[in-house]
Amino acid sequence: MTDTRLLHTVGVRAMQWLWEHRDGFRLDPDVDPEIGFLERFKPIGELALVCKVLFREGVAGSEQARIARQLLDHAWRVSLDGGRMLVRGQRTEPISPIPFEVYLAFKELGHSQPEVERAVVLNHRTESWTAFEKAPTRRLGLSAFVRRFGLTPRPSEAEALADTWLARTPEPWTVEGHIAYDVTHAVFHLTDWGERPGGLPPRIADYLATWLPVWIDDWTDLERWDLLGELLVVDACLPEPVLDERAWKALAAAQQPDGAMPAVRTMPEGGPDEVFDMVYHPTLVAAFASTLATSRSLNVLMGSPA
Repeated sequence: MTDTRLLHTVGVRAMQWLWEHRDGFRLDPDVDPEIGFLERFKPIGELALVCKVLFREGVAGSEQARIARQLLDHAWRVSLDGGRMLVRGQRTEPISPIPFEVYLAFKELGHSQPEVERAVVLNHRTESWTAFEKAPTRRLGLSAFVRRFGLTPRPSEAEALADTWLARTPEPWTVEGHIAYDVTHAVFHLTDWGERPGGLPPRIADYLATWLPVWIDDWTDLERWDLLGELLVVDACLPEPVLDERAWKALAAAQQPDGAMPAVRTMPEGGPDEVFDMVYHPTLVAAFASTLATSRSLNVLMGSPA
């Protein structure tokens, strides 16, 4: 098992980088229509989810918790203009689930934007929202988010899960590229982002326990840090996490002195905005993986269940 201090340090440094580069989470209402206004919401939603996990697990030091609170406040107050940008996004694409998906973590952390909530309730009643075409794993995620919001998912999470790659437990050597991300995100949704390690069906948990160590070894060798970070999150979501020492040492060594985490091998080159777009996600994933792994490691040390 990896040293708890190393696990924790990766997350501390990642949060520091995210705070120093918080302006990268800004939105551009005048963006080229070919890019799409709502596409820039994704980083903000991911940031809110990671902060929520950090608060929930209770393993952050005072400095890390302070940075997370400041990041969340900045994202809500400045990037989202107190939620008004979410309203604008919903009006721009009325049936899109993106504003709702971004809003939910903020709502669970105490923020409120009534117009977004009214739109969620209205959309939930329509056949268009159910028919809105999405990849199976994304559909599973939306059903989980609807349940957390307090409405009845359509389709149910069990129905949505059946259509995913992971539910079929296919040949493990086919896990590469987007399939690997389908696997990791299915686990995130089934466990509510690590809140319910017991949320995985036993057949899926057994499949992952068998093959996850192999995938972690492969992506460590390939220096695919973004995907490795997500697989380490999956490990922490299992009933009996491994906390692979080799993988964690490699991930920590790849992290830059300022806390940034490259997606693949080494840091990319380019202007500040370009580099932010390539680096923010693996850095968020590093903070997410660090938080869950630190929490599980401390549970093991104290002899408590995950």
